[in-house]
Amino acid sequence: MTLWLRRAGIGLLVLVALLAAAITLLVANGHRKAERRVDVAAAGVAERGDAAAVERGGYLFRSRGCTDCHGSDGAGRTFVDDGKGLRLHAPNITPAPGSVVASYRMDDWDRAIRHGVAPGGRPLLIMPSEDYNRLTNDDFAALVAYLRQMPAARGGAAEVRLPMLVRALYGAGVVRDAAEKIDHAKAPSLPIPEAVTAEHGAYVANACIGCHGAELQGGRIPGAPPEWPPAARLSPGEGSAMARYADARAFVAMMRSGIRPDGSTVSPVMPFGALREMSDVDLEALYVHLKGLTSQMAAAR
Repeated sequence: MTLWLRRAGIGLLVLVALLAAAITLLVANGHRKAERRVDVAAAGVAERGDAAAVERGGYLFRSRGCTDCHGSDGAGRTFVDDGKGLRLHAPNITPAPGSVVASYRMDDWDRAIRHGVAPGGRPLLIMPSEDYNRLTNDDFAALVAYLRQMPAARGGAAEVRLPMLVRALYGAGVVRDAAEKIDHAKAPSLPIPEAVTAEHGAYVANACIGCHGAELQGGRIPGAPPEWPPAARLSPGEGSAMARYADARAFVAMMRSGIRPDGSTVSPVMPFGALREMSDVDLEALYVHLKGLTSQMAAAR
């Protein structure tokens, strides 16, 4: 028995050593990946500064999740701090002297917002550019127009603290930055009339993929705090959250209140601060698009 226990102990120590070595290698790989250069050709969008562009840009800033990380004043805020080593603080993106965007040109904004790449080519680890990659050139220019006219605010640079396990998962490719997820060669979306249509709804739905996935299938959000619940499935299939909503009115009410038709509460992880800012047209179009996916699947059977 003593010999068996001794061998088991040695085996356990070897296993722990191998695991520690694997984690160390993955963390080192993650560091190299975070420092890689991503070459992206910007779209060459012209600047805008007219009142209509600023108004549209302000709407996009409030309704597409920008305030969740950067704050309503653009000064940046801590949006995740689990007290266990995971801390994420977004940078100041106002035109204040010394802010990370103070010298940004349109191409720099394009790479950062739609591609998740800093001006020097390094990937932006936390920027959810997969949500913004499909912005039309007009919407992208409008968003930049709004950001450039914001009052200068006091705020620092980004702060990204990741636990060793998350850094290892990043090195292993389980957790990916936005620049890894995006097809950088794909042209921006073409303008779509704002109306309660499935086409416009599909455009709005691009803002959901950061959490719900490119196919809107939901599931665990890679790199998120472990206490966060899985994102709901929005696409057709078993367990789709869309089965809860018989009509657009019920869906829009939930997006505004965080309360489902049955009275249950949606997790506050959902960015309701931004969702409440969405227009009725955007939300109803999103509903039409998501319900249309279900209809398309049923018709294909």
